[in-house]
Amino acid sequence: MIVVLTSFGTYSKTAKVDPEVPEFLRDGANVEPFAPLDSLLPLDEDHISPPFLGKAFNGFKEALAFKESQGRYHIVNTFGYLGKYQFGASTLALMGVHDLEVFMADPIMQEKAFMANIARNKWILRRDIKGFNGKRIGGVEITESGILAAAHLAGAGNVKKYLRSYGQNNVMDAYGSSISDYMKKFAGYDLSAIEQKKNAKV
Repeated sequence: MIVVLTSFGTYSKTAKVDPEVPEFLRDGANVEPFAPLDSLLPLDEDHISPPFLGKAFNGFKEALAFKESQGRYHIVNTFGYLGKYQFGASTLALMGVHDLEVFMADPIMQEKAFMANIARNKWILRRDIKGFNGKRIGGVEITESGILAAAHLAGAGNVKKYLRSYGQNNVMDAYGSSISDYMKKFAGYDLSAIEQKKNAKV
């Protein structure tokens, strides 16, 4: 009998407490779906860095996304660049994206846009990738992934000018990132699995 009773252990009653749900998480709360225009703050890259996902394409795109937006899909920066990869409206239009609200609300579309843009830039820069891969400009080794990252930052045309001037035309964006910065930061990823496409669309 003692064995049976002790097998049930001790019994204690806990008072029932209703958890407090923050106002912004409640059903029907007025939640703003997109970030305010000034929500993209400069990153302190000495103290914060993206997760390392290897040197294949997935590692490349997530490292680039982290640099652009900390990997957040609903960001609009102070200059109107949109989403996880910070696309401009004119670049999106080239890839067949015209409804920016739909684009901002659709992570899958944003990923497809990134893929299309990389494939398109790879086609535009195919001769430069072949001619400059492995060379050094200003002490930085030129690689395919560095070239394509720089094209994402400054456009394929500006990357051509940079390479063909051997670093003299080093365009910088409004936040202070330059073509040479991206060439160095994103060097050495393996993007051989990405096919070049002349008119890549989303």
